[in-house]
Amino acid sequence: MPLTSDSIRMSLRLAVAYLGLTTTSVAAPAGTLPAELDPLVRNRDTTTSPGADFFQYASGKWLKDNPIPPAERGWGLGNLVRDANYLQMREICESAARSNAARGTREQQVGDFWAAGMDSVAIAKQGAAPLKPYLAQIAAIRTRTELLEIVGSFQALGLPPLYSLYVGQDERNSEKYIIKLVQGGIQLPDRDYYVSKDSSTTHTRNKYRRHVAAMFRLLGETPAVARASRAAVMRIETALALRSRTLEELNDPYANYHKLSLAELGALTPALDWRTQLAKMGFGAVDSVVVGQPEFFAQADSLIRTVPLAGWKAYLRWILIDGLANRLSVPFEREAFHFDGTIMSGTPVMRPRWKRVMDAEEAAIGELMGKVWVSKYCPPATKERYTKLTADIIGAYRERIAALPWMSEATKTRALAKLNKIERKVAYPDHWRDYSALTLDRGSYAANQLRANAWSFAHEASKLGKPIDRTEWDMTPQTWNAYYDGSKLEIVLPAAAFMLPGLPDSLVDDAILYSYAGASTIGHEITHGFDDEGRMSDEFGNLNPWWTERDSVQFSARAKLLAEQFDQYVVVGKHVRGLATLGENIADLGGVVLGYQAFRQTEQFKQGEKINGLTPEQRYFLGYALAWLGARRPESLARQIMSDVHAPEKLRVNGPLANIPEFYRAFGIKPGDPMWRADDVRVSIW
Repeated sequence: MPLTSDSIRMSLRLAVAYLGLTTTSVAAPAGTLPAELDPLVRNRDTTTSPGADFFQYASGKWLKDNPIPPAERGWGLGNLVRDANYLQMREICESAARSNAARGTREQQVGDFWAAGMDSVAIAKQGAAPLKPYLAQIAAIRTRTELLEIVGSFQALGLPPLYSLYVGQDERNSEKYIIKLVQGGIQLPDRDYYVSKDSSTTHTRNKYRRHVAAMFRLLGETPAVARASRAAVMRIETALALRSRTLEELNDPYANYHKLSLAELGALTPALDWRTQLAKMGFGAVDSVVVGQPEFFAQADSLIRTVPLAGWKAYLRWILIDGLANRLSVPFEREAFHFDGTIMSGTPVMRPRWKRVMDAEEAAIGELMGKVWVSKYCPPATKERYTKLTADIIGAYRERIAALPWMSEATKTRALAKLNKIERKVAYPDHWRDYSALTLDRGSYAANQLRANAWSFAHEASKLGKPIDRTEWDMTPQTWNAYYDGSKLEIVLPAAAFMLPGLPDSLVDDAILYSYAGASTIGHEITHGFDDEGRMSDEFGNLNPWWTERDSVQFSARAKLLAEQFDQYVVVGKHVRGLATLGENIADLGGVVLGYQAFRQTEQFKQGEKINGLTPEQRYFLGYALAWLGARRPESLARQIMSDVHAPEKLRVNGPLANIPEFYRAFGIKPGDPMWRADDVRVSIW
């Protein structure tokens, strides 16, 4: 049933209370949190021993009572935060759509994108018409030069064929922007989907072949032509996948950095005619680029020379339709969902249209909405509280680095210098992007998406040759996530990352604050600056071997133990990839120990009083498990293991905690318990 304006407003009032957005700067004193509101009590499965499976013990009752909804690939804490945010953002969009605002204003842009996306009648009438200008360009290709012109123009439209390209900081000279060329051009989530021979991957690959042909038929191709088009797509994508690096190989920043002059790039890939392509993308004179995987681009060059133009035309049509299917009429949307949602993620039902449009608008112009969201739902006290918490976590990291028994003083000095230079961006930006040059209207949902893509590409490309912009955020404040940028030397912590559904912030005790927010978010992100990849960059954000050789060997030995630990975990019949997930696992482990060290300085920890029958230590580790509350469908888990550098949520709890002696003490973990790990295999890094 569609939500009325009154029901939206009522839902919003409930959501605000549910998320606890009336923030205070002081945590609740011990004993003030009622048990019926306490997620650490409500969520537990007390039939499971904490020593057997701590994730199940901490979250099992919630998981039993909250099955995954039909329209979701997974369900957990992040979904609850996002659902409340959806309601808030929907009110912002609908208000903008009703405003009749002047062209070029924020209200007009937000409102028109929303209105065009929600106008299913107009979208149905248009069918594939929004694709026609681009299909005509593809059909008109007669030469390899014209082919590469289209490859370049599609890159600038945010529909990247053949490879991926972006403008970013030079890893060896972080004060300069440079063009980066990296492997891409495949539409399945990872190269292993094209090369692995196991039955489940072969099954997925066969479903993908059917999906590609079905999309071509929706474009009006006969079955025979659609099969020929599919064969061309599979030939090109499989060839690109064969020369793509694995997730593990992509983890090495040195091995994936090759700075080449344009002449050197031309010698490596003579058929790719980079001057033509870069000109079509809007770049001026370019003297050098960074190539991530040279062997991949040699393969792309070979394909440009050997694949017939007819095959390339089919591939470009596929890039176009795959990139825009969810902005077209229902048949395209349904086919895209059948493969991406059902086959790949196990989701039986498509999400409501308004949520799908909200996702698209968030990705396209989220910061425009975010500025209003902050003014309505994120008081300054939120920023103050979590800025202080961030300082506490970084202070704990200083203490730990200074006390590390395995690290030399020389490396400690450099590590502390780097830590002290990392900028902290908390809650929301101080400067907002200017979207005034972006043209949006109510004529075509797909056209709006392409205009937004083109604006974003041009915005990033315009940075070339300019000073580094250190004011920008790459996430919106309403995003339930966070990140570390190793070149800028910053952690970015959006306001939504700290929201806790069902518990007003005024009742959040320090045990939850320092675990849910401090460990899983702040501590996790700051540790990325010193994980297996992050540690290779120095205090200026440059790739630079600043460790002593002995310390580097020590770190690698400890990291190897963690990779081996995760290699042993099996989920949905697949082994977790310990090396591929190593950086995230190091960050999880680091986050837990940092949050705990900072929590030890609080009055709650020092007083040692129980809240709702739980000691401060027990509450801390249960609070950390709360951050990863949730479950995924088996298909989604299989996809995650094959293509994601993050381990499944359950292992992000049980994995790091199994290495922490304080956790053992808090819950009486003993030899013989499944959570127990012997001293010689427990991992301690930071």
